Amino acid sequence: MLKKVGFGLLWLGFVIYAFFLAPPNQPDTLELIKQLSLGEWSNINPLIIAIFNLLGILPLIYACVVLIDGRGQKLKAWPFVVGSFGVGAFALLPYLTFRQPSPQFTGQKDLVIKILDSRWLGVLLTLPTIALLLFGLLKGDWSDFIGQWQTNRFINVMSLDFCLVSLLFPSLLGDDLARREIKNPSVFWAVALVPLLGPLLYLCLRPPLAASSLDSVAISN
Repeated sequence: MLKKVGFGLLWLGFVIYAFFLAPPNQPDTLELIKQLSLGEWSNINPLIIAIFNLLGILPLIYACVVLIDGRGQKLKAWPFVVGSFGVGAFALLPYLTFRQPSPQFTGQKDLVIKILDSRWLGVLLTLPTIALLLFGLLKGDWSDFIGQWQTNRFINVMSLDFCLVSLLFPSLLGDDLARREIKNPSVFWAVALVPLLGPLLYLCLRPPLAASSLDSVAISN
């Protein structure tokens, strides 16, 4: 219950901050979003480019866990995953608030779950993530970024959203480890203490869902 209250308060606080406390919107925000979306990056700080694009990869990382976790939930997981592509933590936090513990996966893996459960998808997500991190960190202008973060609501909230989504993954990790019968707590901490890259390494190396979990419903019937 405390976790649910905590996630709910975090969501509410982030909403209040984004709409009432963050720096004001700038007149060129829509044009900036358009340029970022269309790849017109010539005059944009590489740090902003990297964060914007990483916020497109992070929902895919979460999808690899949330849509599997959703099999054990009363609420549908996919609307929250879809929403996270547009609004990040604003969509993921309500799911974390209302979900129930789900340490088992039951039923058969459909095509979508098979793809999300694949280590190859983890590899495919890791490569562009590393490229974007290097691009932003090595090419980015930090003084310009800090200035924009202090004065531009879109940059400010987008950056905080990136940090928040990067840090929320461990809240789903414990159940995913249980579904795969991984009982070593050091695995949890190795993933949890390295935001973004830790979850990606986990997706690349985690064992597939156990057949016994998949067949449990059929056996019981």
